[in-house]
Amino acid sequence: MTSLLRLRPAATPEMIAVFDDAATIAHACAFEVALAQAQAAHGLIPAAVAEAIAKGVSQVRIDPAELAEEAALAGTLAIPLVAQLRGTLSGEAAKALHHGATSQDAADSALMMQVRAALPLVARDARRVVAALADLAATHRATPAIGRTLLQDAIPVAFGLRLAQAAAGIAEALDQVEEAVQRHALIQFGGAAGTRAGSGGQGAAIAAHMADALGLMTGAPWHARRTGVASIGAAIGILIGTLGKLARDVSLLAQNGVGEAREPAIAGRGGSSAMAHKRNPTGCQVALSAAIRAPGLVAALLAGMPQEQERGLGGWQAEGPVLAELFLLASGSAAAMAVVAEGLEIDRAAVARNLASAGMGDDLGESAAIIAELLAPGLEGN
Repeated sequence: MTSLLRLRPAATPEMIAVFDDAATIAHACAFEVALAQAQAAHGLIPAAVAEAIAKGVSQVRIDPAELAEEAALAGTLAIPLVAQLRGTLSGEAAKALHHGATSQDAADSALMMQVRAALPLVARDARRVVAALADLAATHRATPAIGRTLLQDAIPVAFGLRLAQAAAGIAEALDQVEEAVQRHALIQFGGAAGTRAGSGGQGAAIAAHMADALGLMTGAPWHARRTGVASIGAAIGILIGTLGKLARDVSLLAQNGVGEAREPAIAGRGGSSAMAHKRNPTGCQVALSAAIRAPGLVAALLAGMPQEQERGLGGWQAEGPVLAELFLLASGSAAAMAVVAEGLEIDRAAVARNLASAGMGDDLGESAAIIAELLAPGLEGN
């Protein structure tokens, strides 16, 4: 299958573009330009050389397919990329390009630039889910419904309580993602062994200059310290899990024998190729599929953490594709569940019927107070 047939059902077009070949190459090229400009600003190379590098890089046209073949042979993207860029330069500019950097500097920095670009896309749709659920929770803060534990009828709850719980869980998870990205999406500039050798004692200043140009945070080299990547990946995995929790509950409520809630009716969505009468919870399917895949991906990042000495073999090389896939899955899940939450159909008659059938009365306990508590941190419904 083509990459779009594999990717598009699980991810949004915007997120696919963040991690596609063109974006990866553009970020790696931006790293090389930012490095030259930072070195010129701190006296390591002449300003004219940095200008020549920037001009040459801006004019180069790289074929992703050709570069991929060369990267497969070289073992890293940076080696053939730098070779192609040097081919467009001459003299001192060709020699100065990539000076003081190593392949992992370019790869890690490009990945963090992609993470920075990916976060607003996930956050936008996750917040749509939270806002829609908060509105529904407020509307149904006193709607009696049967609560269910261990998949069996339990005691009454406010229908809005499960919606408020979902909203709070997704909001908490998004906070963790934003915190992880803010803290760990750093420039990587350490050179061959993470010592910033060849930087004339200006390595920290060069890194800070590059970070500012590339929209990243600055900090010490992290070649051998992979907690940041693992933290971002784990946080994204948790967010995917909270969206999956909502999808699980909505799909259970949509079963024919329950019928308390349904995804919005959208032309061409949720049908069956063999059974015309069906209205399948397709948005929930996207989120649940993502939730099934995410734990293994997070586990891969954790498994790669014990990397060898100053630069590991195989560990950090596995991180980029894994982190990209997590963001792709999160984008598809959040977008799908935003549509579900914003158009969720709640059948009050079915809710009341199921509660009456359970014969548990209508004591909602402190549901309303708990809903208010859950929505208090800025999640109030209209």
